[in-house]
Amino acid sequence: MTHRDEFADRHEIHDLMLRYCSAIDRADYAAVLAVYAHDGIDRHTGFEGGAAGFVAWLRERTAVFDGTMHLVGNHRAELFGDHAFAETYGTAVHWGAPADDETRNFTSGFRYLDHLRRDPEGWRIVERTAVREWTRSDAGRLRAPESPGPRGARGPADPLEACREKVRRAAGIRSDGVPDNQATEEES
Repeated sequence: MTHRDEFADRHEIHDLMLRYCSAIDRADYAAVLAVYAHDGIDRHTGFEGGAAGFVAWLRERTAVFDGTMHLVGNHRAELFGDHAFAETYGTAVHWGAPADDETRNFTSGFRYLDHLRRDPEGWRIVERTAVREWTRSDAGRLRAPESPGPRGARGPADPLEACREKVRRAAGIRSDGVPDNQATEEES
């Protein structure tokens, strides 16, 4: 493996971790499932099983929150050909109503321990162990925003898609990923 290939693999694995966190926070469960291999499994606090079952459990479990924010920090990957081991540190903030409910307002420190595999679709999680290091209650600590402005939302109402679409239009790319000039030629 060349240094360039190793750098690309490490970058793709790190991007996979970021896509997973963003997908959970936006309640995009299809995107969560897409980071797992077809035979992927997950071990989280309260769940152990296949990736599809995990996503179903996650959808139900996170429905009680008004929002979540998964932040990743330290990340390292060890490459073994088409397999890799990754350890990713993170913090996950959860909030919901009522604001004084400790089960809906807490922050956790965690580590993801991942066995990854390069599949035809790219790097995917084969087996994840989510190690909960600590949990802190944030009950009664959430306060209203100090002034009007954009707010995050779970699902398609989040400002993310509108911002992404503006960049696509500025770059001359349609929503379906086809360049505007190519679409015109193909449609003629």
